[in-house]
Amino acid sequence: MNTYQTYEPSQMRELIREKKITGPTAGFAEGFAQANLMIVKKELAFDFLLFCQRNPAACPLPLLDVLDPGDPVPRRSAPQADIRTDFPKYRIYRKGILEEEVTDITAYWEGDMVAFLIGCSFTFEHALMLNDIPVRHIEDGHNVPMYQTNIACEKAGVFHGPMVVSMRPIPAHQVTRSVQVTSRFPSVHGGPIHIGDPAVIGISDVNQPDFGEPSVIKEGEVPVFWACGVTPQAIVMHTKPDIAITHAPGHMFITDRRDQKLGVL
Repeated sequence: MNTYQTYEPSQMRELIREKKITGPTAGFAEGFAQANLMIVKKELAFDFLLFCQRNPAACPLPLLDVLDPGDPVPRRSAPQADIRTDFPKYRIYRKGILEEEVTDITAYWEGDMVAFLIGCSFTFEHALMLNDIPVRHIEDGHNVPMYQTNIACEKAGVFHGPMVVSMRPIPAHQVTRSVQVTSRFPSVHGGPIHIGDPAVIGISDVNQPDFGEPSVIKEGEVPVFWACGVTPQAIVMHTKPDIAITHAPGHMFITDRRDQKLGVL
């Protein structure tokens, strides 16, 4: 059992803010939604919102939160939090180049920045496990594997680039149930976008993820791929805005929103 599985979101955020947790958050605060992060300047905020509207698999709607320009408090998803300090790790991109990873972005925050909190597939993993479907990266204690694909996102304003997916090995006899379970959560990526041969979506070696760490695919298991909230980072690398701030892949924000309230019954 994950040490932090039963913690409340506020407890997790406090540990993260105090830098006692700086790693991936899969399996933490079970039952609460986790979120990806994209921060851009106000001048690009509409373009990114339009990108989400046109690419709801990668950036599912409704978004978990969109903060007012210059406001670091996610008032709709965790009103006691601060997105500058409450992710375990952030990435700073300048002109599409990853400049550095940090655990606090207070020094980088500017008054014309807009933050978007995007639903994360870590949220539906609790539901998978309740259905006795294994989640390998939680079992093995590592980050989920993520891959750039040959699936092009629909362009919106300046933003364009490939979709990123996350992968979970699923026993063949449970694939149908995994689709049923995750499809109930459209605001955190919903059902998978591909099942089976990774090469079909441009992944040449499933053991060499672009982000995260590889998961062992055991005999009798099938690789199943879900659209991933790391897609905005691939978009940033292609679009090259002056500055963009994201979470480090797998290092999520834990909201106060219950995952079951995001599900479709």
